[in-house]
Amino acid sequence: MYLQALANRVPPTAYTQKDCWEMLQPTEPFKQLLPRSRYILEKVLIGGASGIEKRHLAVPDIQNVFKKDGGQLNREFEREGPLLAAQALTDALDQAGLKANELDAIIACTCTGYICPGITSYVAERLNMRRDTYLQDIVGLGCGAAVPTLRAAEGMIAANPGMKVGVIAVEICSSAFYIDDDPGVLVSLCLFGDGCSASIWSDKPGPTGLKTKGFDTVHIPEDRELLRFENKDGKLRNKLHLSVPQKAAKAVESLYAKQDKSTISHVLSHAGGRDVLIAVGKKIKYPNLHEAEVVLANYGNMSSPSVLFALDEYLKSDSIDQLDGKDLWLTSFGAGFAAHSFRLGR
Repeated sequence: MYLQALANRVPPTAYTQKDCWEMLQPTEPFKQLLPRSRYILEKVLIGGASGIEKRHLAVPDIQNVFKKDGGQLNREFEREGPLLAAQALTDALDQAGLKANELDAIIACTCTGYICPGITSYVAERLNMRRDTYLQDIVGLGCGAAVPTLRAAEGMIAANPGMKVGVIAVEICSSAFYIDDDPGVLVSLCLFGDGCSASIWSDKPGPTGLKTKGFDTVHIPEDRELLRFENKDGKLRNKLHLSVPQKAAKAVESLYAKQDKSTISHVLSHAGGRDVLIAVGKKIKYPNLHEAEVVLANYGNMSSPSVLFALDEYLKSDSIDQLDGKDLWLTSFGAGFAAHSFRLGR
């Protein structure tokens, strides 16, 4: 399938890591943390240990996010997720010169909240889409979800020639913020931001001429407990083990090892975190993950949209003319433990 348009959106309000540190200090949950935990937060947020300069957060009154119960947090997701998704898809439609009623299907992935019917129902309503537009929501794939969601779109288009499909990856990570003395929970609090990527695909060449090739995946269930959401006190709580950077690098390497490196022009990665990018770069012997580093610095880890933000950074750089018959190789990874990849080429 061919890329027709790619558009990204983030909430309008951005916070530097220093802003986050200053907002945290007066809160009661922060004061109740162990001294070691407060030190971890200070080191990551203002000690330059995250590779992040700012993050965009959708939940209003963010300094009081820890006072909200599980129901209140999910209502934030229900309000902000469909809104951001509709805005991003509208931008993509404008870019492609299409009207919303010309889309035959939309597929959305998310993991930071729950809504039924899914986000696609609300986006279709906001954009006044056709009543027979096919809607599909994919949940539970975590940070790696964008790539398998694109794979689902490719299968749909292959089965229905001529179909135009919108793909949405949207996360309101601020609606899943949690705080306690677990180091992984604390690091998660310092890394994640909100964002959405929307893209449009069909079986006809688009403006860039880029088409998908060679989807692949690996899942390692024995490592599931190292990185996943759990439910605690009615809230989402992110489990993040210190071994995740190395586990991610090993999983990505297992996919990259199958590739003919001579046909790859550039690698684009999910911006999981500074240590993750370093580990991945070393493992696959590809240190130039510049686009992912830019995404991490400007937005933090947005979970599923991150790898498509990296693609957007690449496309904006006009580097596409340098492909010269070779492909981009994109990879995402996260809960499961799982990693995914695919190629984009002309």
